[in-house]
Amino acid sequence: MRLILAILLPWLLFFTIGRPISGVICLLLQITVIGWVPAAIWAAYALSQWNTDRKIRDSKGV
Repeated sequence: MRLILAILLPWLLFFTIGRPISGVICLLLQITVIGWVPAAIWAAYALSQWNTDRKIRDSKGV
C-alpha cells in the first residue's frame, strides 16, 4: 500500500513514515510536473530504507 502511495502521492508517504520535513520538500518538488518523477523515486527509496531500518530494529528486539 505504501509503495502505491510513494508513486501517486510521494509527499504523503514521508508523513506516514515520520519524516515531515522531507514531506514538505517533496511536496515542493512534486508541484512541478517534471519534479513528480524524482519525487516518486525519492519516496520509493525512502520507503525501502524505512523498511530495512524497521527490520533491523525488530531483529534487535528494541
